[in-house]
Amino acid sequence: MQRLAGMFVMAGMVVALALAAAPAGVSEATAFPSIINLPNGFQPEGIAVGRGHQFYAGSLADGSIYGGDLRTGVGAILVLPVPGRQIVGLFVDDRSNNLFAAGAGSGQGFVFDAATGDTLATYQLATAFPSFINDVVVTRDAAYFTDSFQPYLYRVPLGPGGALPDQPAVERILLSGDFVQVPGSFVFNSNGIEASSDGKWLLIVNSTTGELYRVDPRTGNALKVDLGGASLPNGDGLRLQGRTLYVVQNFLNQIAVIKLNHDWASGSVESRITDPKFDVPTTIGLFGSSLYAVNARFTTPPAPNTTYTIVRVSRLP
Repeated sequence: MQRLAGMFVMAGMVVALALAAAPAGVSEATAFPSIINLPNGFQPEGIAVGRGHQFYAGSLADGSIYGGDLRTGVGAILVLPVPGRQIVGLFVDDRSNNLFAAGAGSGQGFVFDAATGDTLATYQLATAFPSFINDVVVTRDAAYFTDSFQPYLYRVPLGPGGALPDQPAVERILLSGDFVQVPGSFVFNSNGIEASSDGKWLLIVNSTTGELYRVDPRTGNALKVDLGGASLPNGDGLRLQGRTLYVVQNFLNQIAVIKLNHDWASGSVESRITDPKFDVPTTIGLFGSSLYAVNARFTTPPAPNTTYTIVRVSRLP
């Protein structure tokens, strides 16, 4: 924690001001850099893009969340560390500017104010352990969390404008149908999650089997998406733009680009995005014509001076 101590004073409203505008003198030539540096030792995993060109990255090391500006690459710690906490998948609800966060092995989900970093809610999602709350997506009426170690989705219903409920409203939805939970206490199954624009369907990737599922959010019934024989091993974070789904394949250092059909039940892998700067990317944010991939560097032993970056790549052919 000492390695970040000098940054803590920038939390809350100070960070909100820092993200509000680019520093004077930032030229078009330096706008939207291809590499964004995160704090040394940060151990990032999740990323979300919020209002404007703000982004957020969560830490496996201490549960802090870093907020920054995609245009300048400048940022600071927004949510302060909590001993023993880990933050993985992130998603911003644009209506409320609430930042939803998956809480890894705690079995919890968190909601923060994306402007101030204040904690708005903590939900106990899992009741069976081991659990690994891995990713989250927000639709117009609920937030949905995946659990890599349990065959469940967790639903947090939202009120008008994204209003947050109390703990008793949390729903646990058993995944069924075609979904296959590979046995083992610490085998990663459900990972990244996305939702169709109307919220009718969820998309979930299984990291171990490489299978993509279309899931009914009401029942948990899962249909394996027919990709014409292609699979998505090491599938991690997902991002959806229209009917184009981007799937990070972490240890393969690539992002699969999938065109889905109108029923969300089939599609084809059109291409795979690679970059020499990828170093076990886990999740991606989407802004304009770019994808922002977080380098988790899982093959590099973490240390206080280990460097971590976000890499910008084009999402277009």
